Amino acid sequence: MTALAHGGVGRRIAYYRSVVRPKMTQKQLAAAACVALGTIRKIERGERGVTDATLEAIADALGVDPARLRTDRGSAHTRVHDALPALSDAIAAYDGPDDGPVRPLHDLRTAVVEAARWRLAAQYTRIARQLPDLLMELARAYQTAPAVERAEIAGLLVRAYRSADAVAYKFGARDLSARLIELMRWAAPEAADPLLTASVAYVRTETFFAARAHGPGLRALEMALAAAPLPRTAMEIAVRGALHMRAAVIAGRAHDVSAAVSHLSEAGVLANQVPEGVYYGTAFGPDSLRIHEVSVAVSLGDDHTARALDVAGEWKPPADLPAERRSGFYIELARAQLWSGLADDSFESLKVARRIAPQHTREHPWVREDAATLRRLKRADSETLTSFAEWCAAT
Repeated sequence: MTALAHGGVGRRIAYYRSVVRPKMTQKQLAAAACVALGTIRKIERGERGVTDATLEAIADALGVDPARLRTDRGSAHTRVHDALPALSDAIAAYDGPDDGPVRPLHDLRTAVVEAARWRLAAQYTRIARQLPDLLMELARAYQTAPAVERAEIAGLLVRAYRSADAVAYKFGARDLSARLIELMRWAAPEAADPLLTASVAYVRTETFFAARAHGPGLRALEMALAAAPLPRTAMEIAVRGALHMRAAVIAGRAHDVSAAVSHLSEAGVLANQVPEGVYYGTAFGPDSLRIHEVSVAVSLGDDHTARALDVAGEWKPPADLPAERRSGFYIELARAQLWSGLADDSFESLKVARRIAPQHTREHPWVREDAATLRRLKRADSETLTSFAEWCAAT
């Protein structure tokens, strides 16, 4: 991968790091960008170049477009869309991949884990660039592996398809997202892991959200809950709890108050039994439950919106939660604030979401809708709001 020249890039990174609100230390930037601290130090001192992937990760962590760090670069939005055809080509050949190299199984595991980390950090440009080749390699591995390894490779395929789906779904390629989910459903039984199958049911809910088929989506999740292993181990508890959280949200979208409250309550019981963490690719625990309380309240709307404001008034998502989930909290809170007549607070929440996960925030349809509404209301500084609205393509 081509490295950018030394010098100006490092100075720009140091500048934006020093003016981010709140200001970031080099250590904080390294953690947020999933880049080694020593690498950050060398880049800022101009002692080494910056690869495309590293620059994009740093820009995401700083909440700026990579073009601001290096003026000859296009936007992350454009690069992701340009990469989608390659992703589509890769999955079209899932059962007949072309010839090519296959790394050892432990290297494939590492690559899949890294892609999942990018997904949780909302670093979609990295996924878009790396996943086409990885998916093709995993397909080759699955076709050529000895029987003893096929189940594990099938599981790796499911996890890699999920990371690719995050890009397709967030960037509006809904047909591609649906194809990826179907491939997840194809590969999951081959992995012979009931918890992995349950995690696929969690992701599959995207297709129901996209189609606004909330009733069928709720029924599909309830069927998945019936088939999921009983909650004995921490993993089993967390996977079941995540399904209940998802069911609560889609029940809210269906305006089924009883089901929403019931599933949220079940999720709460389970969340109190495990520490916050990422289980089978999904964050679950007490903090994730609070975020879903806000999500359910916003989904139900009307008199329930006040609950979202109550949660936000006494709690904020901790910094160690995945960036995608934290930004989602502020996006949903912004909508609740807008509906409650708190336009200025709503805009502040959108800006926080942008600082946490710029790509996730920019591609979220609610952000565009709410930014457009705020712009019409003219309740925030017009220049700043106009700039934000143009950034997220609000109309």
